[in-house]
Amino acid sequence: MSSTWHSCNNGNCVEVARHGDTVLVRDGKDADGPVLTFSRTEWLSFREGIKAGAFDAV
Repeated sequence: MSSTWHSCNNGNCVEVARHGDTVLVRDGKDADGPVLTFSRTEWLSFREGIKAGAFDAV
């Protein structure tokens, strides 16, 4: 997977890549680890939820 976006914060790294209409997400420190797979629609909904604060800790 070649990431299109990579972010590290205090050792927590996330890589995000697009493969056709699929979005792939993995731990940037574990290149051989599991990859989460999302449809474009699922990814956009997740991203909007983040922006709206749906996942903020209470």
